[in-house]
Amino acid sequence: MEKVGKSALIVEGGAMRGVFSCGILDYFMEKNFSPFDSFWGVSAGGSNLAAYLADMPGRNLKIYLDYSLRKEFLRPGQFAMGGDLMDLDWMWEVTLEELGIDKDVLKADPRPFFLGVTRQDNGEPEYHTPDVEMLAETMKASSALPVMYRHGVELNGVRYVDGGVADAIPVAEAIRRGATQIMVLRSRPASYRKSEPKFDVLTKHLLKDHPALIAPMLTRHIRYNETLELIEHPPEGVEIIQICPPEDFKLKRLSREKAPLKKAYYLGYESGKEAMIRWDKLSLNSL
Repeated sequence: MEKVGKSALIVEGGAMRGVFSCGILDYFMEKNFSPFDSFWGVSAGGSNLAAYLADMPGRNLKIYLDYSLRKEFLRPGQFAMGGDLMDLDWMWEVTLEELGIDKDVLKADPRPFFLGVTRQDNGEPEYHTPDVEMLAETMKASSALPVMYRHGVELNGVRYVDGGVADAIPVAEAIRRGATQIMVLRSRPASYRKSEPKFDVLTKHLLKDHPALIAPMLTRHIRYNETLELIEHPPEGVEIIQICPPEDFKLKRLSREKAPLKKAYYLGYESGKEAMIRWDKLSLNSL
């Protein structure tokens, strides 16, 4: 198990809701704010962190406001015929080709960047620290939500799916590895709690080819809500702050409207200042 330093930045996923943390991280880049010893991302949160660590402000906003809204990405017609709802292969190929990712900057940063993924064969979480050549495929795996992207992503001979299935906000793992000062960028308001799934029978049917994922998918709400309790009541010696969207934040997971996405981004951007102030206070209190 790789131990980490005391300070950690953890970024939640949430598909299009991730545009909020994209705004926060763009503000951090503008202010050259990066006081963390380790970084933890899941799904869209991992992709946002990759742009942050590559020092590419605006990169992922372009993805949210352009590529994610193109007809090539969400394909309900193909999904109805047994294909994938999200064409992650197209998304990663076109954005890497047209936007790139600064591999030199990523290589130069020695701090660990963990991407949360879920094993397709047993439903267990794993936390990968890929080199820059494996980063894109690992980010894709971390975003491969079962049902929407049916077959997962193969990494070194093992198939993985979205990290949010097993561990959506890996606070407990960061603590287990030594983090004691943690900032969590959320994609839901602070009061949000995940509800029990409503379509158990349909979920079981859609995952019949991957039975090990059925139980984790149907119990995601339990682990998610336990993590929120941990954030609000951390163990002695651990301090956690979370930066959340406002309580009236209503952005949908698969929003297709540019105006609400822009609004959510600028909400995040404005929250970046608050995040920096709260982190500085946390750091001063620990001295």
